[in-house]
Amino acid sequence: MEIKVVHQPNIAHLNELDVFNWPIWEKEISKFSWTYDDQETCYFLEGNVVVTPDGGQAVQMGKGDLVTFPAGMSCTWEITSDVKKHYCFD
Repeated sequence: MEIKVVHQPNIAHLNELDVFNWPIWEKEISKFSWTYDDQETCYFLEGNVVVTPDGGQAVQMGKGDLVTFPAGMSCTWEITSDVKKHYCFD
């Protein structure tokens, strides 16, 4: 299971995905476990996060990144600066 990160995606691609009409999620600095029942794609407006899949390598992401998390993945989120992101579950 792989976390896909696109740094600074093209604005045309974001508009194609309709990212700016997706709901927004915000969370303060924290650390928690999470399991993805469905695939999630999100676009970070603010913040920095390190997400570590169970048994996998840590992946850093933050402001300006378009990220896809696979369905079925369990992981730990470590938010190092407050997060604000658009999100969409597939």
